[in-house]
Amino acid sequence: MNTLKYLQSNEFLLDVDLWRLFANLEELNKMSLSFVSGFFEIVKEHVNNSETSMEFISILKKYFQGDLCQTHQIYCLNYSTAVFYLENLRQREDFGISLKWCEQNKQCKRLHLPELLVAPLHRLTRYPLLLNNIWKRCTDETEKGFIWSVKEKVEKSIRDLEGKVKWLDNFQKFRQLHEVIIWPQVWDRDKRFFVPESLKQSLRENSSENILLTLAESTRLLDVYLFLFDDFLLITKIKRNKKKHGGSDTGLVPVCPSLAPELQSLIREGGSCTVLDQPIPLDRLILRNVDPFHVTVFSLRNAFLIQHENRYQQCIAVFLLQAQTEAAKIETAISNYTKQHETKERTVFCFPTESSEI
Repeated sequence: MNTLKYLQSNEFLLDVDLWRLFANLEELNKMSLSFVSGFFEIVKEHVNNSETSMEFISILKKYFQGDLCQTHQIYCLNYSTAVFYLENLRQREDFGISLKWCEQNKQCKRLHLPELLVAPLHRLTRYPLLLNNIWKRCTDETEKGFIWSVKEKVEKSIRDLEGKVKWLDNFQKFRQLHEVIIWPQVWDRDKRFFVPESLKQSLRENSSENILLTLAESTRLLDVYLFLFDDFLLITKIKRNKKKHGGSDTGLVPVCPSLAPELQSLIREGGSCTVLDQPIPLDRLILRNVDPFHVTVFSLRNAFLIQHENRYQQCIAVFLLQAQTEAAKIETAISNYTKQHETKERTVFCFPTESSEI
């Protein structure tokens, strides 16, 4: 961080965002150093004068009831963003050279920057262990009770942090999906409706005679990508960006690391996903497998039907989809949703508390 500051003071790497990479590392460093120094001062004093009691309570009050955990939380909440940002910076030659020079410093002990950035996360999880060891060796019941309450507070702080990290990870995904998913205007959507004779009978079983199989761009096959959210399914058409000779390097496009690999690849290529139809709420979605006869006759291996019903139980759209593998089909995911949905209905009047479920 100091090397980067020095380079920026000399007009190099000015576009590198220090906060995105290191967050509140300076504040965290000062806070941790102050805590450790104060902690060992008490130990040193006790060793030099064995008659005095170990005054751990004062130092624990000062830091654990103060800003120590909060400072850690701020750093930890930025960690996934920092790793994401670093992966993109490392592809740059100028930053790569400076990073390699820094990592050769003996103080790094042959560790690379990602391994150093994660260290404060590990430290936060060790605080409950430290407090537990102090609690075990404490003889005063009042002090013992206080140390236990501090330990519980730190553990709760870690649990809440896990929930916030999960929420931020989802927020990152949604922000990137917002950029890559294109919602066409209604006048831009050109639907063709077609029902293969072989599927009419199976569709009639759903109650409506005049069901239409929605296939964009006539009946030719489309390369589509499905986004399965907590409460709805989105069907999109993949639009790949054909790289032009001498064009910009799309490899530097920042990609959220927790997205699916195939979607990461599409984003790096500058591709997008155009929405084919309105989102299908999962409680209005019916899944049907294609029977073995049609699988054989029409080579519909790993195929399935998705039906979208309105609230009057009329089918308003049907999609015939063919997955790459049997495992890629979405029955399991939908059934998992159904179980969650039933649980939510039972607990709809409960007030949730902040936890790792955020």
